Amino acid sequence: MSTLTKLKENIESVIVGKGKVIDMVMTSLIAGGHILLEDVPGTGKTVMAKSLARSLDASFSRVQFTPDLLPSDVTGLNYYNQKQGEFVFKSGPVFCNILLADEINRATPRTQSALLECMEERQVTVDGKTRPLPAPFIVIATQNPVETTGTFPLPEAQLDRFFMKLSMGLPSKEEELSILTRFEHAQPLAELSAVCTTEEIVAAQKDYKKVFVHPLLLDYMTELSQQSRRHPYVVTGVSPRGTLALLNASKAYAFLHERSFVVPEDIKAVAVFVLAHRLVLSRGVGSQSTGTEIIEKLLSDVAVPTENWGKHE
Repeated sequence: MSTLTKLKENIESVIVGKGKVIDMVMTSLIAGGHILLEDVPGTGKTVMAKSLARSLDASFSRVQFTPDLLPSDVTGLNYYNQKQGEFVFKSGPVFCNILLADEINRATPRTQSALLECMEERQVTVDGKTRPLPAPFIVIATQNPVETTGTFPLPEAQLDRFFMKLSMGLPSKEEELSILTRFEHAQPLAELSAVCTTEEIVAAQKDYKKVFVHPLLLDYMTELSQQSRRHPYVVTGVSPRGTLALLNASKAYAFLHERSFVVPEDIKAVAVFVLAHRLVLSRGVGSQSTGTEIIEKLLSDVAVPTENWGKHE
């Protein structure tokens, strides 16, 4: 059994009936991408993040984002140590492998922006000195889409830095019954142990890049992004960073399923989660269409090329 299979099964021992979401979380982990979990309270967003962290032999930090949170509360700060007679850097919670940014939209834009450098460049600059973050480094942010009082919507620049936007969704009756049965007399999360090391994840993050992508599929991904920019309901379509994220997600998804090449189904499996949140829609369009619906329509409209995808030319 592969390490990634063990990791998925370990998470599934806690999270019930969310196989597709777990696949996407693991795809993001392999590709080194950050995740935005948007859903109503109580659906398991925090449990998902903790399950991933505990399944890895990795450092984990949780920051509860509030309006009074300062950037230095996240990144760290220099303070004067009287005993040593000099300024000393006290690292913030961002210096970890997996950072849970809980209710990220409750922090002010100034504090939210403190994460931009961390997410994009895997480093922190304080008082002119740059410090690298440990590898792997993944931000899992959560937000509640229903409650808007006292929140600050994430700007497009920050949304674009999230590799995927996922939703846990409410369970079916059978899944909810399974949750009650599983958690009635036990705490699966507390009993979870690591089945994978950070070194193995770093190795996977290098190996997935070797997955072959046929030139026709590269053209297909590019066409999806081009069409998103021409859509009548879209003000700003998928950015080049988004197209690159689609490529990396497709390769990581294929790698997760133990294939050495990408097939169109890989692209279709990840496209909505990678692209939908990057669209800026025209005002008043929200009631007519959503980013998810637009990407799904593009996937059905843009012709998929046919080829022997594993054949190198």
